[in-house]
Amino acid sequence: MRVAIAGAGAVGRSIAGELLENGHEVLLIDKTPGAISVEQVPQAEWLLADACEITSLDEAALQRCNVVIAATGDDKVNLVVSLLAKTEYAVPRVVARVNHPKNEWLFNESWGIDVAVSTPRLMSALVEEAVSVGDLVRLLRFSQGDANLVELTLPPESALSGTRVGDVQWPEDTALVTIIRGSRVLTPGPEDSLEPGDELLFVAAQSREEQLEELLSERREPEGESR
Repeated sequence: MRVAIAGAGAVGRSIAGELLENGHEVLLIDKTPGAISVEQVPQAEWLLADACEITSLDEAALQRCNVVIAATGDDKVNLVVSLLAKTEYAVPRVVARVNHPKNEWLFNESWGIDVAVSTPRLMSALVEEAVSVGDLVRLLRFSQGDANLVELTLPPESALSGTRVGDVQWPEDTALVTIIRGSRVLTPGPEDSLEPGDELLFVAAQSREEQLEELLSERREPEGESR
């Protein structure tokens, strides 16, 4: 997979390093000469250019990229890069960094963005995820389709504890994608059971989040009592 990253600062270089380790081709683009640190990510391609200029993106052959990541520290730049990548070069997947939470509402499909990553929101979500049991935590927002990646740690008293995945009547527009059980990452199948303490990751429509949380957090009735 070929990935272009606009912004060769600490964030861009860190992303590039991870992608290169996973066997992908990476092009780093930055207009600041001081940001061109080839020795820090020598396996990447480098381009000294303004990623907001069509001529620069032509030189970068953006039409050959599977993914473009707008990772600069300027939200305006990230929006422009995303829009150009999607509308002028038909890049299949565009990911954009949100630097200031107040601008998050702009980072959607109208600007060509498939996934918006807000560092402050993500850090807040990770803190919540670390201390919350039985509460739904939104980890990531997908711009297209109004869907989110959400997590819930199944509480011991949940009515679904011990229930097979295939027997659960999940809300519409939700999909259980992963079960994290201790150090194991499980791809859920119909015969797998839900266990107390499981971290459940879903892709869910925002309108279904409350319904999903209620389903997972519903308490098991004490023995001897009926509904």
